[in-house]
Amino acid sequence: MPGATGTVGGHVVEQALARGHDVTAIARNPAKLTVSHPRLTKIAVDILDGPAVKPCLRGIDAVISTVGIGTSKTPTTLYSKGTKNLLSGMSEHGVSRIVVISSEVAEHWAHQGPFKLWVVLPLLQRFLGATYDDMRRMDIVLWESHARWTAIRAPRIQPMKTKGQYRFSANKPLRRGWLISPPDMATALLDIAERNDLDRRHVYVAN
Repeated sequence: MPGATGTVGGHVVEQALARGHDVTAIARNPAKLTVSHPRLTKIAVDILDGPAVKPCLRGIDAVISTVGIGTSKTPTTLYSKGTKNLLSGMSEHGVSRIVVISSEVAEHWAHQGPFKLWVVLPLLQRFLGATYDDMRRMDIVLWESHARWTAIRAPRIQPMKTKGQYRFSANKPLRRGWLISPPDMATALLDIAERNDLDRRHVYVAN
């Protein structure tokens, strides 16, 4: 699981272990992940290092990627190149299932309501465009692969009290889908990874 030490990643690790899964946590500095468990393996790897990523995916059933650059405005290839490296390693070891976090801002805005279309999305693109531009490149990488991918068009992942539930749509953005808490985002990632009916498509979640 790349991005294991991030805001969402730590919750994914804890919840996956609670569900009985074996977890391989991949991060540049896995020491930041304070969780310890007999079914948890921590590996220090930068997913931008393709040759180093490949052996980490041996024996894996599915990949959940929670990598991100937060609110950085710096141009990045973390999403596109990182995902390409993961897909390459998955192909080598016969792993087909991957779930990644994308954003509503990265999709075609024609699917959005008036307020998001004219106010929210242009502001986010203006100030955090580097992130969304690379998420769009990640979309191309996913489409060009043979993987069973699902990309979640997430709203803002906001540190707040968990709701203990989330809304889901496989077809279009959710009405008033402004925010989601990190624990609920983690739950959505795991639920979606365990499903077999969402291959090669974008889906939407929100609190």
